[in-house]
Amino acid sequence: MIYSKFLSLFLLSGIYISAQHQFQINDGSDKYEVKINVETCDKEECQGKATIDLYDKKTSKLFQTLKSDDLNFYLNENQKPTVNIIQLYNEQSPLIFDDFNFDGTEDLAIRNGNESGYGGPSYDVYVFNITKKQFVLSEELTGLAHDNLGMFNTDSERKRLITYSKSGCCWHLTTEYSVLPQRGLFKVYELEEDATGGEKVKVTKREFINDKWITNVKTYPINEYYKEN
Repeated sequence: MIYSKFLSLFLLSGIYISAQHQFQINDGSDKYEVKINVETCDKEECQGKATIDLYDKKTSKLFQTLKSDDLNFYLNENQKPTVNIIQLYNEQSPLIFDDFNFDGTEDLAIRNGNESGYGGPSYDVYVFNITKKQFVLSEELTGLAHDNLGMFNTDSERKRLITYSKSGCCWHLTTEYSVLPQRGLFKVYELEEDATGGEKVKVTKREFINDKWITNVKTYPINEYYKEN
């Protein structure tokens, strides 16, 4: 009887393990190879609880394991997940490697559900902590990747993080942030495009220059403005 129960438990455990889907990513990071284990895959889409194992490329040793409650993503033509792709209304990869806080070390954003604007992809954002020598969750950067339209973009040349938000078809907001050491995010630029009037679009630019906000407002015929942009 005990053996029967143990065998049943073992078989159930085996079914659970075999239901996991594993993918390996070798070209997404300069420092790490990645193994993803995700709960379910159905044709071209995978989702559910997942573990992300990071292996040091130099030593091949497991460096750190991170988790996602819902690593939702689509497979490419090779039946593998993409990496490091951020397209505003299209593909956003399950893993994004980049230097999000501009400190010279590689950071990592992990897809976790569809909780950003309009049910878009949301991310947990981890930054590399030099003291702890591991990735730690950044609540502030994670907030950016939940409160806007998907994952933010990184402009490494200007050292800016860029977010996008919208309301319906006709109001859009682009926001840029600087990352200040020991202080966090600081908003430095906004571009508001308001075409809710129908025939014209009101464009408002706000820039933080010399410790004050400078605002510039212009109005364009809607056909001309969006033809140029």
